[in-house]
Amino acid sequence: MEREIRIDAAPEVVFDVVSRPEHIKMWWADDASFKPVPGEVGELTWGDRSKVAPLTVVEVDPPRKFAFYWVAPDGQTPAADNALLATFELEASGDGTILRLTESGWRDKGWEPDVLEEAFHDHERGWDLFLPRLQRYAASVVTR
Repeated sequence: MEREIRIDAAPEVVFDVVSRPEHIKMWWADDASFKPVPGEVGELTWGDRSKVAPLTVVEVDPPRKFAFYWVAPDGQTPAADNALLATFELEASGDGTILRLTESGWRDKGWEPDVLEEAFHDHERGWDLFLPRLQRYAASVVTR
């Protein structure tokens, strides 16, 4: 899955918005706890911990790239062999940033085709909701 948006904020600002828990909870999860350091294991939570998504930070290259594994089987730490890889790539564009999100590893999950299709569409709908929030929030960080 791939998405691309333009954000009215410098790559340094957008990098912080996608890689720091205090910002992530302003546009995506209700709470986030991790350090943006490769190998760091943390989590994203929604609701009153009704949904908890463990994550493992993979790559931190400010202000160009932030990547993490997530969506692993229950009880397992997200890794290359059991999870999806979410990657935010940032590129300066005038006075703003082009953000490219890719989420890969879908076919490696071993899910039945109907489960895979439903999960993929669920993530498409989710990113289509949350990326515009990220776009607005990052622009608001600049004006503070």
